[in-house]
Amino acid sequence: QAQLVESGGGSVQAGGSLRLSCAYSGRTYSGYAMGWFRQAPGKEREFVAAITGSGRSTDYADSVKGRFTISRDNAKNTVYLQMNSLNSEDTAVYFCAARYYSDSSSDPRDYKYWGQGAQVTVSS
Repeated sequence: QAQLVESGGGSVQAGGSLRLSCAYSGRTYSGYAMGWFRQAPGKEREFVAAITGSGRSTDYADSVKGRFTISRDNAKNTVYLQMNSLNSEDTAVYFCAARYYSDSSSDPRDYKYWGQGAQVTVSS
C-alpha cells in the first residue's frame, strides 16, 4: 500500500510563490510517474503537471506553463511543485498522485494513489 502526503500549501498574494511537496512511502517510488492535479470549488479536478519516473520528461497544463515547475528527488521519495506568479485562478486544493507506470499522464483515471490534498489560496 502506498501513501502520499502533501505539504506546503497556504495563502499568498497574487504574484507570489509557493512550493508544494509530496512525500511518498510504500511501494517502489522511483519508477512511478507522478502528477499534480487541482480542484477548485464547484469545478472538476484538473491536470496541472506530471513527471515521468526517471524525471527526464515533464508535462504541464497550458494554464500553468511557464509559471509552475514539477520536479522530483527519488533519493528523498518526494515530488515538488514550484508555483510562481500565482493568481486568483490558481486557488484550489492541490493533489499529488502516483501511477504504476513510468510514463506520465494528464488523465486522473490513470493514477492509482492519491494524497489528501493541500489548500492553496491566492488573494488579489
